[in-house]
Amino acid sequence: MSPEREVAEQVVALGASLFARSLTFGRTGNLSARVGDDRILLTPTGVSLGALDADALSVIDSSGRHVDGAKPSKEAFLHAAVYRSRPTAGAVVHLHSTHAVAISCLADVDPADVLPPLTAYYVMRVGRLPLLPYHAPGDTSLETLAEQTALDHSSFLVANHGSVVAGSDLASAADAAEELEETARLFLLLRGHATRPLSPEHVADLRARYAT
Repeated sequence: MSPEREVAEQVVALGASLFARSLTFGRTGNLSARVGDDRILLTPTGVSLGALDADALSVIDSSGRHVDGAKPSKEAFLHAAVYRSRPTAGAVVHLHSTHAVAISCLADVDPADVLPPLTAYYVMRVGRLPLLPYHAPGDTSLETLAEQTALDHSSFLVANHGSVVAGSDLASAADAAEELEETARLFLLLRGHATRPLSPEHVADLRARYAT
């Protein structure tokens, strides 16, 4: 099996897992993974992540240009922007998961860092989480801002839309996306209650140990 085929099957398996666990639904969300110097596998447009086909994925380059395979997601530019800013990223997961989207709709969060450091694994896998202004799906005017944001952040939210998470590989990106979703759920469950987030000292220690 070729390395590209192996990654394609990993994309299909991850899409099915995310869909089965309701971390994506309908035909929302998209996944991508680097498979060469300037070759990125991407889920195609109009296809549920629960019904992907390893033989029918799209291929784009780092400019977001469609170079092979099925027609890419209209958010190909968003994936390409993240890869350009994060040369070590091997995968990007973009989800419309329920609790992360709910957080992205709140009016009283800090857009520079949306969620508090409630757990160690959130700090380790996500870190600071900025909220980018709303752009319609497929609106390429988001590209420059996403590229700038990804220089210093492995994860971000787009207002009223969803999360974008980069990782060294598909498993790492998915872990971080799931940690983000779970922390968003915890945050919403705890609203109205006094909480005890990790201290600045705890956060600094974790960031020193596990840079994101």
